Amino acid sequence: MNGYLNESNFMMVEEGFTTRDLLETLLVELCPASEEQAFFLADLGDIVKKHLRFLKALPRVKPYFPVKCNGSEGVIRLLAELGAGFACTNKAEITRVQSIGVPADKIFYSSPCKQVAHIKYAASHGVQLMTFDNEVELSKVARSHPHARMLLGIAADSSPAPRLSMTFGTTLESCRHLLEAAKEQAVEVVGVSFHLGSGGLEPQAFAQSVAAAQLAFEVGTELGYRMHLLDIGGGFPGTEDTRAQFEEIAAVINSALDLYFPDGCGVEIVATPGRYYVTSAFTFAANITARDEGPAEQPGSDGRACGDKSLWPWGALIPCHCSISPLQRPCPDPPSCSSSLRGPPGHAGGRIADGLELPELQVGDWLIFEDMGAYTIASSSPLAGCPQPQITYAMSRMAWKAIQLLQGKPPQTEDDRESVCAPLSCGWEMAETLCVSPAFAPASII
Repeated sequence: MNGYLNESNFMMVEEGFTTRDLLETLLVELCPASEEQAFFLADLGDIVKKHLRFLKALPRVKPYFPVKCNGSEGVIRLLAELGAGFACTNKAEITRVQSIGVPADKIFYSSPCKQVAHIKYAASHGVQLMTFDNEVELSKVARSHPHARMLLGIAADSSPAPRLSMTFGTTLESCRHLLEAAKEQAVEVVGVSFHLGSGGLEPQAFAQSVAAAQLAFEVGTELGYRMHLLDIGGGFPGTEDTRAQFEEIAAVINSALDLYFPDGCGVEIVATPGRYYVTSAFTFAANITARDEGPAEQPGSDGRACGDKSLWPWGALIPCHCSISPLQRPCPDPPSCSSSLRGPPGHAGGRIADGLELPELQVGDWLIFEDMGAYTIASSSPLAGCPQPQITYAMSRMAWKAIQLLQGKPPQTEDDRESVCAPLSCGWEMAETLCVSPAFAPASII
């Protein structure tokens, strides 16, 4: 083992337990103690499963996890244990990753807009790889980090129709000018970076961006740079209910890489998958602490009049695109009411969702929000009176054995060898079976 993660960092879950079982167990423990604070449950086995799936689908691509997507300690420790690198956008994220022992050569300072103080911090802590897409950024790095290894960020637009783009990245027409400016300032440029994002992604957009990157590589090589690194960014789906499935996107990427950057050409390929790794691994539980019932207008599903209800789940300042379900005792055909969710009373911007059809809920009931792993863990100070929800990490024993096998440690017993093809996540009823092969050694990842 690499030493970043051990059994004290998570709850070991035996066969037969599901995520819902764990949630109910935690709630039973919380209710008698009057502990009604919101909390996250993180299934680390789900992240292990995603990692193996990534290695299988994109064997030439090395993952760098963007810390801004989910900077929780359990996620960072697990991905470090799996051999992934990390994409950081500021000093705090670099500090967080290095605090557990991740070496500087596995950190990518990926922000296209960097503070000078943070550039100097990266320089003093050995972080060299970073990106630029304009002369201002180039000048800041030239003055503050003489040993930086830079990637030229090019624009990549995944939308099917022309529109005003707010994404970072320079145009192909500007590449030569920026590379010449870098040459004048003695800045080392080692490759190209692009990022498509996850909104309405079309797989073919990856192929187009890889082709554009190859043209930028040619310009850099012509100017005398040793171009040997391509960052294809993120944008991979974190759930299965997307228009383009992960394997479909991976197939397009592999075809484009074979065409424009064939194996053996000397170019290393990296990516920054964020939502892909953590979205489905986290479930959020929030307790209803207040409710306000409007006038009766529409009959409910049982024929009774049902007015609009505003519910306040404690601490639930979260996105409204997630799947919501109440955790209640089973009852036949519960009445459905139009409901609204609000954050903690007294805090501006606390609206979560309107027009939800939910069963009749009371103060003390719990709401469960699935697929909550991406961009939900606050990196800044929490709101006054609303501490950061606690995270409970869980992992199946099979996933823990899979990590050991991934690192080249053979199964110790016959039972271990038979369990290599067992489901890895706690959500057994949803988890696909993955056969773990010792061929995936850490050296082949980063």
